[in-house]
Amino acid sequence: MDGQNILAESFEAHRGRLRAVAYRMLGSAPEAEDAVQEAWLRLSRAEAAAIDNLSGWLTTVVARICLDMLRARKARREEPIIPGTPEPIAEPTDQEAMLADSIGVALLVVLDTLNPAERVAFVLHDMFDLPFEDIAPIVDRTPAAARQLASRARRRVKGAQPDEEDVDTARQREIVDAFLAASKSGDLAALLRILDPAVVFRPDAVAARMGGVGELRGADAVAATFKGRAQAAKPALLDGAPGLAVAFHGQLRVALRLTFAGERIAGIEAVADPAQLKAMTVTLLDT
Repeated sequence: MDGQNILAESFEAHRGRLRAVAYRMLGSAPEAEDAVQEAWLRLSRAEAAAIDNLSGWLTTVVARICLDMLRARKARREEPIIPGTPEPIAEPTDQEAMLADSIGVALLVVLDTLNPAERVAFVLHDMFDLPFEDIAPIVDRTPAAARQLASRARRRVKGAQPDEEDVDTARQREIVDAFLAASKSGDLAALLRILDPAVVFRPDAVAARMGGVGELRGADAVAATFKGRAQAAKPALLDGAPGLAVAFHGQLRVALRLTFAGERIAGIEAVADPAQLKAMTVTLLDT
């Protein structure tokens, strides 16, 4: 048996689980099958001998494919044939039937209300036990931010009272407003009160070139960088979470995703990559 046949057999051993992962992310059996098939094509072109953990590699690849498909679906404003109703798995195996029964149509409908990154983070962590350290690069977030994505999704899935979530969001918006005011006015002491001592600032490659600043760690370094800056920034909801957005002539140029630890900001991710910005849902808030 040649190497390609051995690789194909190894892939087939994972196919059922990969289809289950893709179905939960996409809610569509044909799309799930397409995602799995694309994963096989990528595996067949990869240096298989260099893959230490085939199961983890395939899960990551399928998740990224599904995330791209969810973002494309959102960009096209596609609607299912019967809104809110996912398609059933065609001729499922016993394992797939058991998993489909355990998740149910109702949960898939709820999952369909999540934004793409929330859905992927929740499915991978809560349904397939992937650690946030592995989920973070898939959704282009830090592990802490990926944890927050899954947490927001979990609250919706578990039917958390809307007023509880609104209170959390309202308080975070207050913290964002305070951070923005302190940054614009150059109030270093106020910035230090708002930032967690271990805060991390991470710009993507485009943002780093624009601002001339790379990754920073610690409240002192981050506060010094933001002192007197953020003049063009405005409070915004980024994929439903409080953050900051910078736009020029009506075009979004930079989004600042924020991670919170209690009453302080624990992480700031500056996103300026056009493809990432295009995939993000941004709502400017009144100031």
